Amino acid sequence: MKHYTSINDIENINSWIDEAKEIKANPLANKELGKNKTLGLLFFNSSLRTRLSTQKAALNLGMDPIVMNVSGDAWGIEFGDGTVMNGNTAEHIKEAAAVVSQYCDIIAVRAFPSLTDKEKDESEQILNSFVEFASVPIISMESATGHPLQGLTDAITISENATKKKPKVVLSWAPHVKTLPHAVANSFTQAMQKMDVEFVIANPEGYNLSKEISKDTPIYHNQEEAFKDADFVYTKNWSSYETYGQLLEVNENWTITKDKIGDAKFMHCLPVRRNVVVEDAVLDSDSSLVIKQANNRTYAAQLVLKKILENN
Repeated sequence: MKHYTSINDIENINSWIDEAKEIKANPLANKELGKNKTLGLLFFNSSLRTRLSTQKAALNLGMDPIVMNVSGDAWGIEFGDGTVMNGNTAEHIKEAAAVVSQYCDIIAVRAFPSLTDKEKDESEQILNSFVEFASVPIISMESATGHPLQGLTDAITISENATKKKPKVVLSWAPHVKTLPHAVANSFTQAMQKMDVEFVIANPEGYNLSKEISKDTPIYHNQEEAFKDADFVYTKNWSSYETYGQLLEVNENWTITKDKIGDAKFMHCLPVRRNVVVEDAVLDSDSSLVIKQANNRTYAAQLVLKKILENN
């Protein structure tokens, strides 16, 4: 594996989960693997867990991480081919990616979608430009359409906390005050499709994910029906895919409550808006796995880095 840009880069998710658990049990076991290697973390968008956990993962492997907030600190980068650069952009991705490749052994990139141009977002222009023009491996720390580090994290967390061989897992849409990307929901769906779970999606009419992502996964437009006998409820807001990037008018009764999920374990990638997406009674309960999920971000990232270092 040279790059990690999608959940589909994982051939056998069960073996990856097992290896992540081994890393978690002894996170400094491969401290020499990354010695004298540099990880460049390039953020076109804000981050808390992704930034800190990926830095921690690099340090656990003996790597030296360097971080740049590209959108605020770098020259404006042009991604178009053949563009006459007489506007606000001062540097082209062809040079930028090549230069950063000389400073770093692995480059990790975080870049959100516009949510205004579906075709452009799905082309993954920023991420794929780094793959094309960098000479070192690329890791996605969330892109326009996917968040594979989070998806791997979620698979690890479900495996650790499952109490039956084939648990029922529900991905549920919830209300939000802003339009949000599909990336987390997409990668979670792809991860669950690789696992031996009973997986369903619950969302209001007008909020179906791309059919290329959901495939044959059952989709419920009745949240309480979807939650029946659920072992895990993973909650995330996403904007409309059908009416791309729009925040449709939806009743607030899709907020996650303790009455709705019962004894099911609650999951969310964070940050989460309390009493909008989910009520305090759920987040503050013993059923909430959100802090454990956040902890597993380190070991998911460390596993990916380890595999790339071993392959290169």
